[in-house]
Amino acid sequence: MVSPFLFQAVTFEQVQAFFAFDTAEPSFDPGFRRLTRAWLDPQSWIDLVPGWVSGSDALFHAVLESRDWGQRTRRMYDQRVREPRLTAPWNLRSGAPLRPKFLDDVRLALSSRYGVPFDSAGFNLYRDGQDSVAWHGDRIRKEIEEPIVALLSLGEPRKFLLRPKGSGKSQALHLGGGDLLVTGGKTQRAWDHCVPKVARAGSRISIAYRYGLAIGTAASDEY
Repeated sequence: MVSPFLFQAVTFEQVQAFFAFDTAEPSFDPGFRRLTRAWLDPQSWIDLVPGWVSGSDALFHAVLESRDWGQRTRRMYDQRVREPRLTAPWNLRSGAPLRPKFLDDVRLALSSRYGVPFDSAGFNLYRDGQDSVAWHGDRIRKEIEEPIVALLSLGEPRKFLLRPKGSGKSQALHLGGGDLLVTGGKTQRAWDHCVPKVARAGSRISIAYRYGLAIGTAASDEY
């Protein structure tokens, strides 16, 4: 049996060539003063806070070094193929602290702001432009009709696309450098999202805060 995870090591030095780091200590705006809300349709919204985390380069470095990155496989037709990105999971049930601690401070601030108990964080490392994730929606328990998901993006901005489920015109955001995106209302139910391949790009890490993930292998679909 092929393992669902194929682990490979990744170091800061391997991605450093794609991204220039500063050394400012990370911080975030607890007042969400730059937040703007956009409605994708009458029931689906997104909140965007550009540069919500300052000192995000130092945070990128800390997250890169602190996670146990692995490369998952997915079944495609009659074989398993490697995902073109690296991932690392965390959830509150594990009893392990969320490191670096700054990310737990973010989790608690987001939980307070949106009134939901964010209890998991999915880490995704897009090493260059060839790393990507296909169109999908997050696998959150069906009884949560309007799930809220918060996405913090670090590193090189990458195109992030949203479109109505199945087909339709896509809408593009460019997320990186400490940007915060929050999806709510029916967005996770009525819209899909992806990070497409591009010819050239530096490294990006996304951290998706969620609650109520579905149980099973499909529960780890992440940005």
